[in-house]
Order: sequence, then structure tokens, then C-alpha cells
Amino acid sequence: MKIVIIGASGTVGRAVTEALSDRHEVIRVGRTQGEYQVDITSQESVQALFDTIGKVDAIVSASGGVHFGPLTTMKASDFNQGLQDKLLGQVRLALTGQHYLNEGGSITLISGIIAHEPIAQGVNATTVNAALEGFVRAAACELPHGIRINLISPTVLTESAEAYDGFFPGFESVPAAKVAQAYRRSVEGVQSGRIYQVGY
Repeated sequence: MKIVIIGASGTVGRAVTEALSDRHEVIRVGRTQGEYQVDITSQESVQALFDTIGKVDAIVSASGGVHFGPLTTMKASDFNQGLQDKLLGQVRLALTGQHYLNEGGSITLISGIIAHEPIAQGVNATTVNAALEGFVRAAACELPHGIRINLISPTVLTESAEAYDGFFPGFESVPAAKVAQAYRRSVEGVQSGRIYQVGY
């Protein structure tokens, strides 16, 4: 199977690459690293990526940024950061990438626990993650040629828990390697329209 991983140099991306590369051909893509580079906020950049790599069997996303900050001082421009990056960036990967998938291929996106468990200063992230879940459920109903789409929704990563100390009080963390197994389930399995919750 030929799999393109966007965000391959991040914590989750590295774990997913490790979990899949021994059985599949993996193409590593990042914003500044990897075999290819892409800016998921740019349609031209995403289009150029798929034009270059051609047909694949699976598109995997482990990327996307959101805005963290108090609601009382948040501006529309702050809120737009998460909309343009993690939300529309991943939607863009799916909308464009669907045309480069072989029959029976799959798309796997990422959200997170705060779609269901809001945290302080996380309004943008909760909104973006919840919207991604809605997109995946609806897109699964319409994708042709046996193409599947799923979403991975992990709790805070063990590897990142210290960096986010204070944002996730009382949350149990999950190692990236366990999150990677959910990606494997999505890529190698048969289900579509699923939200795979990891660690909660």
C-alpha cells in the first residue's frame, strides 16, 4: 500500500510512520521537513503535492494548528487561525486528495478530546475538532469508489503532557504509539465514518 503521511515529522506523525512503514510504502510530508513539503492552508500547495506524488492508497493527516487563548480577548482573526489550518487544511487534504486515491483507498484525519471535553482557553480547538468530526461523518456517506474516511481523536499525548501542563488538569495522557495503532486500524481496516477515540 502506498501511503502519504502529512505531518510526518510531528510526535503523532513519527509514531504513525513507524507503525506503518514496515508493511507499506510511506511518503513523509511536512511543512518544512520530509520527502515533500506542503502548506495545508494553501490550495495551490496541496494541489501541487498531489500532482507530484500521484495516485496513492491512503492519505493520513497528523497535522493542523489551532489558537489557544482566553475567549474574552479573542478576535475573529485569532479564531480564524484554527479554521484555516487544522479545520480547512485537513478538509482541503480530503477534498483534493480524494481524486488521487486508488479504488478502495482511505483518508484519515485528526481531531482531539476537547471536541467533547472543553478546556480553558480552548474554544477555537473545541470548535475545530467538533467540526472535523461532523465533516468525516458526512463525507463518509458520499465518497465514491469504496473510498473510506475516518478520524482519530486522541486525548493529550504523554510526550506533550509537560508542555501543556495546566491546560489538561486531571486528564490521563496516551502515548503516541497507541494513537498510531488507531491510525493503522483506520488505514488497514474496513470501517468508514468512524471517530476513533484514543485514551478516553
